[in-house]
Amino acid sequence: MEQNIFQLQYAMDTFYFLICGALVMWMAAGFSMLEAGLVRAKNTTEILTKNVALYAIACMMYLACGYEIMYGGGFFLSGIETVDADAVLKEFAGREDGFNGGAIYSKASDFFFQVVFVATAMSIVSGAVAERMKLWAFLAFTVVLTAVIYPLEGSWTWGGNAVFGLYTLGDLGFSDFAGSGIVHMAGASAALAGVLLLGARKGKYGADGRVNAIPGANLPMATLGTFILWMGWFGFNGGSVLKLADINSSHSVAMVFLNTNAAAAGGAIAALIFAKLLFKKADLTMTLNGALAGLVAITAEPSTPTALQATLFGMVAGVIVVLSIVGLDKLKIDDPVGAISVHGVVGLFGLLLVPLTNPASSFSGQLIGAATIFVWVFSASFVVWYVLKKVIGIRVTEEEEYEGMDKSDCGMEAYPEFT
Repeated sequence: MEQNIFQLQYAMDTFYFLICGALVMWMAAGFSMLEAGLVRAKNTTEILTKNVALYAIACMMYLACGYEIMYGGGFFLSGIETVDADAVLKEFAGREDGFNGGAIYSKASDFFFQVVFVATAMSIVSGAVAERMKLWAFLAFTVVLTAVIYPLEGSWTWGGNAVFGLYTLGDLGFSDFAGSGIVHMAGASAALAGVLLLGARKGKYGADGRVNAIPGANLPMATLGTFILWMGWFGFNGGSVLKLADINSSHSVAMVFLNTNAAAAGGAIAALIFAKLLFKKADLTMTLNGALAGLVAITAEPSTPTALQATLFGMVAGVIVVLSIVGLDKLKIDDPVGAISVHGVVGLFGLLLVPLTNPASSFSGQLIGAATIFVWVFSASFVVWYVLKKVIGIRVTEEEEYEGMDKSDCGMEAYPEFT
């Protein structure tokens, strides 16, 4: 009887992990649609190519070495994992907390869940450098980020290893439930390094300091992308509970889903209202980014806040992201989709919210953790971007930028009938 219960729990937790991983994988479609909608028509095919290619590269590099660096015990050469049911049953039955203790699932399902997080971090970079970066320079950077930069940072946080042997973030009170900092701020840090070296799109900023709007080509597509991301985020945060097959874990999963949805809704409403007050118009792109900001903010700790707290956190994030997008434009940091603001600025905000509802964390631990993630990812990314700039160049020519990257990189247009 006990063995049957164990096998059922093992099957349910493994299946739940895989389903949540599939939801997060679907976020790749969300990023693709969001970015394709917010760039100009002449760059649509290229941005879609980047998103498909980066997902495939991330999967290969994390399989080859990333998972080994982050957690140990990679899969690339080890073959199919086998499970000794009797040995695992004995291990968990002997624990004081019995079957309500740690998660019980296949290690292969853990890899699948983790690899889609890596692709998410890289997708953040894609939008920020859009419309002027060389395709192959971007893909070369993707190899390094997904193989080394992200896995090493992940080994210090979720992996529990000491930062270059100096200090352990968990011991300092750092906590990041599903990755506001580990995934989102890390991706934004890499994006910021690239944007600073890349420069702004031609015509974005006037000589008199004026910021010129460059509208996206397809706002319905951008809206669809946002809803896909919103849906995928339930797997992103819900799967980070790591298990389902007991009463406490099931309740935790339900609260995570509830809070994730509440924060996104709060962010969208706050950004819509704030944009109306600021610009005198109901700005759709700000509303979309407000929803994403609410999702990023709650990701660091979606299990301990009340629904009211989650809503308020999301609303504050919605206001912050509007201010950040406007502020970065004043600094002439050109981010076509607002990725640095949504995932970087709000990712930091999400980390700083954790101690408000989770007493196991501390503000000092969150600040040290955030600084560690930013300094490592930004510095390492800056070096890689700089080397690529010197060796092969990272920016397309003025003529290619004017004509659009669809023709120069892909040889085809997304909307040929309308050209």
